[in-house]
Amino acid sequence: MSGFYKVVDNYDQALEGFSHNMTVMVGGFGLCGIPEGLIKKVYQLGANNLTCISNNAGVSDYGLGLWLQKRQIKTMIASYVGENALFESLLINGELEVILTPQGTMAEKIRAGGAGIPAFYVPAGFGTEVAKHKETRQFNDKHYLLEHALTADFSLVKAWKADTMGNLIYRKTAMNFNPIMATAGKITVAEVEEIVAVGELDPERIDTPSIYVDRVILGTFEKRIEQRTVK
Repeated sequence: MSGFYKVVDNYDQALEGFSHNMTVMVGGFGLCGIPEGLIKKVYQLGANNLTCISNNAGVSDYGLGLWLQKRQIKTMIASYVGENALFESLLINGELEVILTPQGTMAEKIRAGGAGIPAFYVPAGFGTEVAKHKETRQFNDKHYLLEHALTADFSLVKAWKADTMGNLIYRKTAMNFNPIMATAGKITVAEVEEIVAVGELDPERIDTPSIYVDRVILGTFEKRIEQRTVK
């Protein structure tokens, strides 16, 4: 892996340099669009004391729930965690620090981090627990909170297709948080369903330009459904 060729052969190469005490962003919404193989590899590595930024924490035995099983996460920054009983237990028992963030605010904090914007004002959360210890300011007749941007040592994202240079295309709702997280990591690793040669992707369809992507790995995905509804 060098220069414009971003494809790695295995998960050890994909996560080279990943270690304890890091901040990591993980794409996905529920179990949709999560980098399944990268999550499993971090679980196997046993890296702990992590600060994890993700919309949710998977379920008890899958996705980021695996990291919770090993107590690998010290702090979880998320917007929704209601599907994970283990998460609830760890929170109640004081084994996990949780920073709950309104979903739109969280998305903007990540986007700002990728854009180099240090902080911004939002109305969401004013007058609630979310506002604790945060600077507030009034613009016209409305009150706002100062929210700081988020960045990470590693961003682990899942895409549909990539070329060997690291340009990414996502598919439908599996896009979710992945594109903004790809911009906000010092090292961004993309786990994808298909890798093609440079020039095969329609330039107008590319969602994440290669400049943001450091490593690409071809994955296999179970694509588990949290709650299957048939009628």
